[in-house]
Amino acid sequence: MTQALRSGRSGRVLSVGRLYCDLIFTGLPKMPTLGEEVFAGGLSVKPGGGAFITAAYVAALGRPASLASALPSGLFAAALIPDLEASRVDLSVCAPSPDTLDPQITVAMASGNERAFLTQRAGPAVPAGFEAALASGRFSHLHIGELATLVEEPSLVRLARAAGLSVSLDCSWDEAVLARDDLAGLIASVDIFLPNETEADRLGITASAPPPAPLTVVKRGAEGSVAISAEGAVSVKARPVEVVDSTGAGDAFNAGFIDAWLAGLPVERCLQAGNRCGAEAVTRIGGASDLPDLDRLPAERA
Repeated sequence: MTQALRSGRSGRVLSVGRLYCDLIFTGLPKMPTLGEEVFAGGLSVKPGGGAFITAAYVAALGRPASLASALPSGLFAAALIPDLEASRVDLSVCAPSPDTLDPQITVAMASGNERAFLTQRAGPAVPAGFEAALASGRFSHLHIGELATLVEEPSLVRLARAAGLSVSLDCSWDEAVLARDDLAGLIASVDIFLPNETEADRLGITASAPPPAPLTVVKRGAEGSVAISAEGAVSVKARPVEVVDSTGAGDAFNAGFIDAWLAGLPVERCLQAGNRCGAEAVTRIGGASDLPDLDRLPAERA
């Protein structure tokens, strides 16, 4: 991806993927085990899913961001819509879910630095009208919130390229997806692939091997992050912060990295920006609610 195609600070990001209702249990003394009951210290209901969380952090960084998701209906709409509307993310590409669909829910459990998720998916990952929106000329970059979304809709990258967009892709753990034997071509088709360390291990990604995408960024939590390309590997450590809830930290990292990359910054600066946003995410409950002006994040969060 040349500097000319990296469209600069004003480039709008379109983030596509499923929107979840996150039921976030915090303050667990330990993770649940079969046959036992564990009592949480707190419960929050927040909008979630990688597509939304990344879009919300991009918007909080001052870059225009739009979400392409199916909006919740019924009981969960009342719980999530206020946070969605307050996020500074443009929702005009979203479409309402039919009342007949089961809700898309993620139960997130946080105990110290450990976390676990239980999720139900329902309906399509890409809303009606997405293709027309992509071709509208409004957007400079497409972010795909889950590898599962690209597996379900493999035409996303082709459509983005036809519209002149660069493309990033989060992995997001899905055992069935990661077991597929047709992932190499999908991952190689994007500009930036952003797995976490566990996902990278599952896919056999190492700093000494050719990266699966031109720029592959492995998120390592408290250890920082590493970017792997044909030029080699660059790593940046993260400064320690007190962890409140790690839900969405990787998606927040994506936003910082993508925003800096689109601004044409060197990869080390992109990693620093990702680390800063990931550190901000773990200090608050929920993926992306009540975000401050992230342009004013202290440099020591890098």
